[in-house]
Amino acid sequence: MSSSVFSAAIDLGATSGRIILGTWANHRLTLNEVHRFPNTFRTLGAHDYWDLGTLWHEAQTGLRKAVAALPRGAKLASVGVDTWGVDYALVNDAGRLVFPVHAYRDARTQAGLRRLGNTRAALERVYAATGIPNVFYNTSLQLEEVVAHCPAIEDLATRCLFLPDYFNFLLSGRMENELTISSTSQLIDVHSTNWSRATLDHFRLPPQWFSKPVLAGTKLSRVKNFPELAGAQVIAVPGHDTACAYDAMPASPDGTDLYISSGTWSLVGFESDTPVLGPAALAARVSNERIGDGRYRPLTNVIGLWLLEGTLKDFASRPTSDKEWATLIATAEKLSAPTALLDVADPAFANPPSMRAAIDSQLKRRKIPAPKNLTGYTRLICDSLGRGHADAMRAFEKMTGKIFRRILIVGGGSKNRLLCQATANAAGLPVVSFSLEGTAVGNLASQLIALRAVKDLATFRRHLGAELKQTVYAPRS
Repeated sequence: MSSSVFSAAIDLGATSGRIILGTWANHRLTLNEVHRFPNTFRTLGAHDYWDLGTLWHEAQTGLRKAVAALPRGAKLASVGVDTWGVDYALVNDAGRLVFPVHAYRDARTQAGLRRLGNTRAALERVYAATGIPNVFYNTSLQLEEVVAHCPAIEDLATRCLFLPDYFNFLLSGRMENELTISSTSQLIDVHSTNWSRATLDHFRLPPQWFSKPVLAGTKLSRVKNFPELAGAQVIAVPGHDTACAYDAMPASPDGTDLYISSGTWSLVGFESDTPVLGPAALAARVSNERIGDGRYRPLTNVIGLWLLEGTLKDFASRPTSDKEWATLIATAEKLSAPTALLDVADPAFANPPSMRAAIDSQLKRRKIPAPKNLTGYTRLICDSLGRGHADAMRAFEKMTGKIFRRILIVGGGSKNRLLCQATANAAGLPVVSFSLEGTAVGNLASQLIALRAVKDLATFRRHLGAELKQTVYAPRS
């Protein structure tokens, strides 16, 4: 077993988390999901919060299960953490939380969102500085609201750690900001790998809360205060789950692939040596987030399967097993294509009390009849998301002069045949769906490269691509 390397990925999503044990041997990665658990934010009074104590408890449970699953005599070499973007913990010098951890869907940023959106000069200045559009969940707006409404926080907090940074601190005792997760904040300078001082000043945020971000692959320290993991390295993997998912894509080296990480959100983008900036990019809300090595992931955010997740809540007949899901999708595929599609960019879909009511309201406004049942809504939503993906692709081609030849899709949506085919049809390109645990694989890839078990990302992708099951959806007219 000496040639095998064992690493654990703590992969925390907004609706579920899991701990995956990765084994690298003979240029192959095998995954063992040792622990999975639900995650949700809770509403207290007028605000929404994450339950970090539960998340940390579940992460520890999963790490113990990972150690228990090792072959006799084997040791865990490393552990890495990725989470969803933008959310953060404010801590003091000892790393103690000094403020509750808000969830990004909290409505507290709406006033700041409108203020920046209505001030054209400031909006253009912030976008030119950071390459990140004005979106309700941005860390910049969240922190601006905290500092404005709870001014004593500046006396209490000495560091702002994004959620993967905070879990890395719990594991390693070291406080660092990692670049990919920092780049979701709208506070990183788009032309460097450091913070934009002008943007911190614009949002009135204390610059000392942030340290210069480390690149993904940085070894933080050995695990502290966790005897079962003695000797394991804590590695700052790409902290943002989308950056991990992109790293896991077995992309063509010629750069002609468009990527979709499809889950609650559909993140549509590509890898680039340069950011995509300017008035057209601002209008298209292109987000120039970063890759672990410091390069760029220009992407746009299409609302994604949040539309379907929300709609399911209004139906007693919603699927509860893989078999029921497959039946729902197969039944929806048999329906004729909708004559009109949803405008998936409608802000009413962000966090409505009832998603079905929000969809019906848009359709009514446009004098389009609403679907009669869950199957009808499923077909309408998947076809509408396919069009949203294609629109994002065409906008990128227009802005950059690039021509995409394939669309690679990973994440929960990659298992949805209806969504993949709708995307291929709308884009007029083949969609390649990989049976790939994208975020966990990208997390583990970063650990293996840091441990020097794998030479670099291109080598990892080459080995991975040779092993992966893939389904190709050719466009149909």
